[in-house]
Amino acid sequence: MSDNNTEQLLHLVMGGRLTDLAGTEFEDLSKVDIVGVYPNYAKAHEAWKAAAQRTVDDAQMRYFIVHLHKLLDPDTDANTDAD
Repeated sequence: MSDNNTEQLLHLVMGGRLTDLAGTEFEDLSKVDIVGVYPNYAKAHEAWKAAAQRTVDDAQMRYFIVHLHKLLDPDTDANTDAD
């Protein structure tokens, strides 16, 4: 827990050009943009939105929010995330 008594729920924001818009396979893994890791969904969403706006003219480019806290602790209550 942090100093302000809020639970840390880590989220990763990443993106890149996809091989198919209906999927999640990246064209080139060496060019995946790791935007960062954020302490909660709200901060991750801000970063995702900014990254998506920067690449709005590239239809093959997609950004994602990965819920790291769910991968690190699968037993976490599903209702702890506000998404």
